[in-house]
Amino acid sequence: MDRLLPPLFLLALLLGSVVSTETVGGEDLDPLIRQVTDGDGEIEPLLLNAEHHFSLFKRRFGKSYASQEEHDYRFKVFKRNLRRASRHQKLDPSARHGVTQFSDLTSKEFRSTYLGLRNLRLPKDANQAPILPTDSLPEDFDWREKGAVSAVKNQGACGSCWSFSTTGALEGAHFLATGELVSLSEQQLVDCDHECDPEEPGLCDSGCNGGLMNSAFEYTLKAGGLMREEDYPYTGTDRGTCKFEKSKIAASVANFSVVSLDEDQIAANLVKNGPLAVAINAVFMQTYIGGVSCPYICSRRLDHGVLLVGYGSAGYVPVRMKDKPYWIIKNSWGENWGENGFYKICRGRNICGVDSMVSTVAAVV
Repeated sequence: MDRLLPPLFLLALLLGSVVSTETVGGEDLDPLIRQVTDGDGEIEPLLLNAEHHFSLFKRRFGKSYASQEEHDYRFKVFKRNLRRASRHQKLDPSARHGVTQFSDLTSKEFRSTYLGLRNLRLPKDANQAPILPTDSLPEDFDWREKGAVSAVKNQGACGSCWSFSTTGALEGAHFLATGELVSLSEQQLVDCDHECDPEEPGLCDSGCNGGLMNSAFEYTLKAGGLMREEDYPYTGTDRGTCKFEKSKIAASVANFSVVSLDEDQIAANLVKNGPLAVAINAVFMQTYIGGVSCPYICSRRLDHGVLLVGYGSAGYVPVRMKDKPYWIIKNSWGENWGENGFYKICRGRNICGVDSMVSTVAAVV
């Protein structure tokens, strides 16, 4: 396309092809609330109308602030995040980046509040998953289509992502073992699980301050299992006492193990054993809206626990007009984030460390 065309025309053309208008309270929602950059990463036209977009952001996500001083500060952060989304769009052109519910948070606030992977490595004595055959893997696979994945949940302002990754994996394993999909209690893990790394006793699962999925599996194995969500509902805080009732256990762990870094082995374990507990670097997830995330540069320092539920052989990418193989990730930030609560990330290069810490769990029949 001719680069001399006005930037706003390019923006309108792109938005017309990849973003639909949303409504809030019956009113049209400016599409710019969903994507803030055009294909060339132009951001200045949006900053000229930043106050308008901030108003839309507050309305869409129900944001309010205690004082005018706090409001003005969050507006400054919002404008910085518009620029940040623009940078992410340039580094990750196969995805779409823009305004999310986290657009009024600094990077530090986002990390400390929503990312809670406490340990950056697995124990040396972790059980290794057996090597599985990979010659007959399906080209595409999705546990959502088979009924093994519960509805997207929301961890709220609590670094309990590790507990949602843990319950999601056990929910899938329990489904494979019994044919029953049960939503399990993250709050039980937040309140009751204080399992520690045997090599570093100071690194323990610690509610909203973080944890590790394998430690949570170990706790669940020792406790006998997890209760249903409805019997032990999520509160989003770790200030309560443990209310675990053994008589109300709904699913139990038979064993768990660590999967090889090999992507074919990850796919084989996913297909055979159900959704997998996975760790990832979430730096690009703060501004992610949709598409296949395949950033040119991304740290492999793991800071967020998620659930791997499937993979695809060819994800259509509107910006670059290419197909990319991808993993399908279930997140725990609610259905208003990403693609209805899910995230697609490239397969093939351990992007953002997604292949580095993968665990599979089996449930008691």
